[in-house]
Amino acid sequence: MRLKRKLDEEQFVILAEIEPPKGVDVSGMINNARKVKGRVDAYVIPEMSNAVMRMSSLGGAMVLRNNGMETVMQVNCRDRNRIAIQADLLAGYACGVEGVMAVAGEEPGFGDHHQARAVHDIDLTQLLQTIKGLCNGRDMAGIELEGAPDFLIGSTVNAGAKGKSPELEVEEMARKMEAGADFFICPPLFELSAMTPFLKRIEGKQVKLLPTVLLLKSLGMARYISRNMNHIHIPDDLIKRIQKAGDKSRECVAIAREMVSALKQEGFGGVLISTMGWEDRLPEIIEKA
Repeated sequence: MRLKRKLDEEQFVILAEIEPPKGVDVSGMINNARKVKGRVDAYVIPEMSNAVMRMSSLGGAMVLRNNGMETVMQVNCRDRNRIAIQADLLAGYACGVEGVMAVAGEEPGFGDHHQARAVHDIDLTQLLQTIKGLCNGRDMAGIELEGAPDFLIGSTVNAGAKGKSPELEVEEMARKMEAGADFFICPPLFELSAMTPFLKRIEGKQVKLLPTVLLLKSLGMARYISRNMNHIHIPDDLIKRIQKAGDKSRECVAIAREMVSALKQEGFGGVLISTMGWEDRLPEIIEKA
């Protein structure tokens, strides 16, 4: 697995988030992924992010895998009980999906099916333990598997998030590592100094951190995030830069590209590029980064 090898060798990795379609036409997803094939190390397929119903992460990951692309399948605690989660994990690995990322999942109230009921049969730490247990050859009932997966396991940590205690986040990360996490995705980062308090507390530890580089789509989006999303900090200077730009969309792409380069120079393990549906902009972001 290319992603695992590069992480083990401490090479800088680039993950690209590719949203599955809300339907069965996968041509757009495949075409956008192909545009950066060979320039990204793996594609992260979200599991119905923001609780919006789409093709499952398992389905999307298998589609890209069948087209010769390495994928990381997202698995959340929101939608399935422990039996279904384990079944999907085994199916994914048997179909060539070797990367998995464990997340909690946003509540259904954020999405487009407000009457849906969240499951949360197991929590995020238990989900990581479940994945690791499958890799060790047994399911949650302790029954031996007929062939065990060997997943590269990722999860999330709120490193650099505004209003979060660095000490508590380091403790939470340590619990997830003990449960089986191999690498961590951090919230969208727009200012490197926001990570400093967290990084000081993990100095000397072998932790693979991959901050998210979020493509802002407009000045309005930047302002909304700054005012309403406490876990993401966007500096005022950055908002002013977008405001003054003649072509605001191109400026947002430039900002994302600069952040990828800055994170590489600072020695991070890699990045996850999230374009929120604008996957056609991935080649511009990755170019020269």
